[in-house]
Amino acid sequence: MDEDSRQRFAGWFFGSLLRHMRSLLFRILSVGVIPKHIAFILDGNRRYSRKMKIPEAVGYRAAFLALICILSYCYELGVKYVTIYAFSIDNFKRRPDEIKVLMDLMLSKLEALLKYQNALDEYGVRVHFVGNLHLLDNRIKAAAEKAMEATKKNSNFTLLVCLAYTSTDEIVHATEACCEEKNELRAGGEEERDITVGDLERHMYMGLAPEVDILVRTSGETRLSNFLLWQTSSCLLYSPGALFPEIGLRHLVWAVLNFQRAHPYLQKRRMVS
Repeated sequence: MDEDSRQRFAGWFFGSLLRHMRSLLFRILSVGVIPKHIAFILDGNRRYSRKMKIPEAVGYRAAFLALICILSYCYELGVKYVTIYAFSIDNFKRRPDEIKVLMDLMLSKLEALLKYQNALDEYGVRVHFVGNLHLLDNRIKAAAEKAMEATKKNSNFTLLVCLAYTSTDEIVHATEACCEEKNELRAGGEEERDITVGDLERHMYMGLAPEVDILVRTSGETRLSNFLLWQTSSCLLYSPGALFPEIGLRHLVWAVLNFQRAHPYLQKRRMVS
């Protein structure tokens, strides 16, 4: 066996071993309660670039690779919903060149996603974009709408991408929609009624997902930064010190273990609220 063959065999062997070990670990975790919905604030990408002395564009690509790994782990573990804070409305205040890097990366990944729609259908993955999409570049908006339409029938795993999103904008949007609905009822001669919490939740951008079970914000920050304020009143907050491109399997396992330990208390809080 030549050197190249030995290296390929070693890569296959250790890759297979790691997959089996991960599968065993997930089976052990599955003895406890598995969270249905995990949300991530992808913090620390620019700090990672400075730390590694690489261009910000390269740092964002490293963050994307870390995200793909985390999503695959969540899928294997049996998590049904994952939400990521990809781009806040406030991020439009950043430098134009940085915004362009992010949007170009987003567009290229959306186009790649659409090319591999058969794989998404095979695994039952639905992609849903959350936020004020009218604020986006027309190319990004069109690609996002196409991805949502192409995967809307899949139900095994839902990835919610918060793009041009803030929680306050979501709440204002839901309130305005409820008021419009109430005005339509009044115009139709139907009996008026007060707006309820259920009405607001029905019109939320995040209406298709259950409450968040675990909110992960990387880089050690403990702020919510206007993210899912409505949906995180009774969830576990986890803030590992790792920058997002450094996040890995151990962080997900630790978050799930802490969630399982806190689950009785969290359930009690939800019943009270």
